[in-house]
Amino acid sequence: MEDITFAPRSRTKWWLIFGCWSFVALFFSSQTYFQGKLYQQPTISFPRAMSWQFSSCYVWFLLTPLILWFNKLFPLRRGRWTRSIPAHIVLSILVALVQLSIDARVLPFLGYYPGLTFSSYAEAYKFFLLVNFHLALFFYWAILGVKYAIDYYQKYRERELRASQLETRLAQARLQVLKMQLHPHFLFNTLNAISELVYKDPESAEQMITNLSDLLRLSLENVGVQEVPLKQELDFLNKYVEIEQTRFHDRLRLSMEIEPETLDACVPNMILQPLVENAIRHGIGMRSTGGQIEIGADRADGMLHLFVRDNGRGLMNGEKKALKEGVGLANTRARLAHLYGASHRFDLKNSPGGGLLVDLAIPFRNSLSNDEDSDLNRG
Repeated sequence: MEDITFAPRSRTKWWLIFGCWSFVALFFSSQTYFQGKLYQQPTISFPRAMSWQFSSCYVWFLLTPLILWFNKLFPLRRGRWTRSIPAHIVLSILVALVQLSIDARVLPFLGYYPGLTFSSYAEAYKFFLLVNFHLALFFYWAILGVKYAIDYYQKYRERELRASQLETRLAQARLQVLKMQLHPHFLFNTLNAISELVYKDPESAEQMITNLSDLLRLSLENVGVQEVPLKQELDFLNKYVEIEQTRFHDRLRLSMEIEPETLDACVPNMILQPLVENAIRHGIGMRSTGGQIEIGADRADGMLHLFVRDNGRGLMNGEKKALKEGVGLANTRARLAHLYGASHRFDLKNSPGGGLLVDLAIPFRNSLSNDEDSDLNRG
């Protein structure tokens, strides 16, 4: 018979079934009691009504394993209807006959029903058949109905869980692809910068190679990590800026306005590097006198606000779309959308003082209080 074992989970299930039949018995006990009051049957006390209904319902409890076992042999599903439905019709009639035969034997000994007397067992059985046969058939099919309703709900929850897991894995895979796109993009740009200096300034090229090895080490330490503390992101950025300052010398200046409470905030790994790279290429690199890049971070209204501002020429006509479609900025935009959905902001605009301002905001989460969520940040 179905799942009839002594495993803890199985025992819990059968205790629940027992409780359900007890509830049904209690329901019909109250109905019988109040009917007795209505028809002025003072001998039908509530305990007496309970003895009748609980005896009958517990017979159904004992028959439930048989019904569930038979349903495994003849499941009601597509492709099995022609066999299963006739089989269940026959068994429902047989189960009803058996259950009513037990009622006819037991209930008269419990005083069922005031005013009724049965001269023989056959007469009692005939009475119960006429009165309760349809109810017995209903109970049989109700057991199957509840069983299939529970199965359907469990399958629905399982499908929902699998869909959620697949969606999470897909999102992690997309994030990882986006993040891995940054590595060759960043590496190729840096190697090109080194190649420009190999013959012009060998010492500077050698220094850039040393800085690049440090930068790659930091990058490899966080392979698969989607979010890091802001202070760690700034350490990585400083290494990158040192490489660029080897190229630009005193033409590239960097300043930071970082509120201390934001240093432990979670940010997407390598989120600032492509923004600073964009500022150098399109802002500082086009100025013969160089320029300055400002990086800021503060917290307001539960959000972490970051900005990267340069004092270059800003966005000229028709350039905003081109900038958004570049590898670094497009990648950044896609990663933010995957990580935070609608709970983020990412804007490019001309700074009031001249140059380009990249402004972004993400939900503020302290990395020190989110250790239990660290697995979610691994793609």
